[in-house]
Amino acid sequence: SKSGIIRRLIDVKPTGKLLDPDTYQECMDRIPYELGAIANHCLKVYKSYGKHYYDGYKPLEMMYKTDVFFNFVESCYPFFEKDDGTTLKAAYGLYKEYCDNTGLPTKMPMYKFREDLKDYFDEFFDRYTENDGTRVRSYYKGFKKEKFTDKELIPDKEQETWLKMKKQKSVFDSVCADCPAQYANGDIPSKAWDRVGTLLKDLDTTKLHYVRVPENHIVIDFDLKDENGNKSKELNLEAASKWPSTYAEFSKSGCGVHLHYIYAGDPKQLSNVYDKDIEIKVYSGKSALRRKLVACNDLQIATISSGLPLKKGDNNMVEWKVVASEKMIRALIKKNLRKESHPGTKPSIDFIKKILDDAYASGEHFDVTDMRNDILAFAASSTNHADYCIDQVGKMKFCSDDIAYQSSKEDDRIVFFDIEVFPNLLLVNWKYRGEPGPCHRMINPSPTEVEEFLKMKLVGFNCRRYDNHVLYARMMGYSLEALFQLSQDIINKSQNAMFASAYNLSYTDVYDFCAKKQSLKKWEIELGIHHQEWALPWDQPVQEDLWPKVAEYCDNDVIATEATFEANIADFEARCVLAEIAEGCPNDTNNMLSGKLIFGKDRNPQREFIYTNLATGVSVDMNGNETYKETNKFEGYIFDHGVSTYRGIKVGEGGLVIADPGMYRKVKTFDVASMHPHSVIALNLFGEKYTARFKDLVDARIAIKHRDVEALKTLFGGAFARFANVDKEELDKLAKALKIVINSVYGLTSAHFPNLFKDERNIDNIVAKRGALFMATLKDEVEKLGAHVVHIKTDSIKIDNPTPEVEQFIYDFGKKYGYTFEIEAEYEKICLVNNAVYIAYEKDEGWTATGTQFAVPYVFKKLFTKEKIEFDDLCQTIAVQNGGELDLDFNEDLPEGEHDYKFVGKVGRFCPIKDGYGGGQMFRMKDDKYYAAAGTKGYRWLESEDVIERNMQDDINIDYYERLANEAIETISEFGDFNSFVNEAA
Repeated sequence: SKSGIIRRLIDVKPTGKLLDPDTYQECMDRIPYELGAIANHCLKVYKSYGKHYYDGYKPLEMMYKTDVFFNFVESCYPFFEKDDGTTLKAAYGLYKEYCDNTGLPTKMPMYKFREDLKDYFDEFFDRYTENDGTRVRSYYKGFKKEKFTDKELIPDKEQETWLKMKKQKSVFDSVCADCPAQYANGDIPSKAWDRVGTLLKDLDTTKLHYVRVPENHIVIDFDLKDENGNKSKELNLEAASKWPSTYAEFSKSGCGVHLHYIYAGDPKQLSNVYDKDIEIKVYSGKSALRRKLVACNDLQIATISSGLPLKKGDNNMVEWKVVASEKMIRALIKKNLRKESHPGTKPSIDFIKKILDDAYASGEHFDVTDMRNDILAFAASSTNHADYCIDQVGKMKFCSDDIAYQSSKEDDRIVFFDIEVFPNLLLVNWKYRGEPGPCHRMINPSPTEVEEFLKMKLVGFNCRRYDNHVLYARMMGYSLEALFQLSQDIINKSQNAMFASAYNLSYTDVYDFCAKKQSLKKWEIELGIHHQEWALPWDQPVQEDLWPKVAEYCDNDVIATEATFEANIADFEARCVLAEIAEGCPNDTNNMLSGKLIFGKDRNPQREFIYTNLATGVSVDMNGNETYKETNKFEGYIFDHGVSTYRGIKVGEGGLVIADPGMYRKVKTFDVASMHPHSVIALNLFGEKYTARFKDLVDARIAIKHRDVEALKTLFGGAFARFANVDKEELDKLAKALKIVINSVYGLTSAHFPNLFKDERNIDNIVAKRGALFMATLKDEVEKLGAHVVHIKTDSIKIDNPTPEVEQFIYDFGKKYGYTFEIEAEYEKICLVNNAVYIAYEKDEGWTATGTQFAVPYVFKKLFTKEKIEFDDLCQTIAVQNGGELDLDFNEDLPEGEHDYKFVGKVGRFCPIKDGYGGGQMFRMKDDKYYAAAGTKGYRWLESEDVIERNMQDDINIDYYERLANEAIETISEFGDFNSFVNEAA
């Protein structure tokens, strides 16, 4: 990082030319309007010199003016040069004298001085024997005198390139003249290839066309973008020029580059991705090259036989068939530790990481965890790149999945834990499951103590993405200061903050397996556990006398983690069942287990995926083969720039929502059972092989629902056979586990991040979209039968007093499209307010509220169920979003303008309090400014715990809740008489 700062500095020297005052002022005033031109001029100068012009440059003048340590070393130049070395003790003595003589206010501590001085010497020895036999410690050798001399700057010589593109006769047109070809119709071929009789020589190749090339004819497609996201001709030419020379041409835009090769191997084994924005195009089956001749070079099409990544692993550097055993992996690592492959530490570490990455990607069984300390020590020995090398070791995968997920804990008891990190404090608190009494506390534990701690069966809250990485770093020897920086990087979501081997240090993560995602503080409130937040700043050192207070806070979180675990034990048991059938472990995420269950060890299942154009019903696989299905065609559907329209309405990207607000009687809700999963099946989304596995999961859940154990035994290759003879409780756990997978799959197909289920072609979220288009079609069809559609919400439709004919039509229409409708509810009466809010009454179930307004406990009980109002009904959970904190201002008895703020935290549980009873105004504090917390203005508040402790239940301000109840009455009254709606029998 330090060298990076220096590389970005350039000494700037004024020319000495002066302007008269008026001209000078005029120039200064015009600068804001000339920034673009100035930047363009700088860019031209930079390009004229070449990007390596400043590689050896050192901004000596700037360093003399700003770098205190550089000035110190320069002042000692004769001393260091004379012996070409020095001891730490002697150098630090010179440094203290230098600080005293120059009046520096603070001195660098010796441990930091020790590291910084290494930058100015070639080697550092913990123990060293001088020429006279004297043994010394901490010795620096090989003074780098070149750091204090400048290097002549020489502009880059323009390199000759083989990639000379111009308008000329195309070699490709001659070589592939007799290949089948046809003009394009928009972005697709004009007709099916079976009906094409034209050849490439029959076409004007300067027009957009498709041509079917031999299977071993591959194209490397360069599609690099500039910083504005635009395709860049310059970047693509530069990247393509580094490849073996061959025939090349521009893409139809004139900015992309296509390199043509004959591949001397099996092209079906090639991966379709070489690097970001660089694809390998293989044309098999009826797939064809889309092309428009803009400009090309005059070279022949070359043959290429190596260097391209294969579908299983990445062979850019290592042919994995050579590294087929753990023995060979170890041999390769040892070879690099001896620097037999590369002369430097950094490239050797990079190569070791590459070896382990390839081993992991291959899916082969290996475990070299015992070599981690040797590799870490080797990384730390780097003279100039120690930080980088240690960071790379942290990202290495030292064992395959099947090893990482095995539990080798000697003590099988579950241990709940939490950590706190400050600049001067690492606190690790823990307790055994069910253990009474205070938590065990580890204050600033050593790496060895952390290593022993990690041998326990650890359960944390969000530990996979925070605690595990901090503990792993401590085990690797990170200092407290470095741990705090790592903590900040994780909190700020730095891409390089996580360690690959740290995720699975825990046995499971409570936050991750809970179906309901919310913070630990919200769980504390929901479960009635003591809620406590830390009031002091997290980014400041903690005074040692406050460490017990921090420990109490941490204890509270450990206890809350255990309580949350026990409250969600059904979710944990489902996770364990899912881990069992997917051959994973309870620490794997649902997404990871879903991928393992459906795709096994296939790390590139997308090659089997199928994308369907819902406007035409045509489905296309990755090889360009097409199929058609009538029930996947929704004529008139348009997707344009993220907006979907169909039959004159805007269809939401996550599902259709339509409402006709009003009061209704005798309304039935028809709900599609598992709409998204059945859309996946109808679309054959994952291809024949993997969609069939997904369908088995859906069918297995149905078999469990109907207790059809014989059917269950035959599904998924017999994987569920052991559940055929278990009790109902165990079957229910399996059903919940399957539900987790089935529901998570849809989310992954539409996620914005790369994952095993994502098809990059699926830009219009066709799984949810098919359901939405179906519901829109159903709405029109039932309205033709005279039915009144009250409400549609994604997978359900509410009909006002439907006839038997309408009901049967809904069932039959759903079956035609692969959906099964069930009656979810029969409302005697309902008041629908908008798309998402309604209050309704079912004959057997009573009142039900959807949406916040009517679901507020006080409102729901007082207006509808007439149940007794309890204390919990008078409490409000209030949280801040996007940073900030909640504070209560107890200013009631203070002069106007004075405040008495009490820190609460990011979330709390409160009661409105009558004026004059010691309540505080609630504020949200962000960036040192106070704002009224949403929904609290005009009232005073106390935390619910304080209300109970002070016995102030009778002092709660009921006016707050009465206002909410009156607003609910007013809302319902907009659609009819409130009293008759609530009180009259249906």
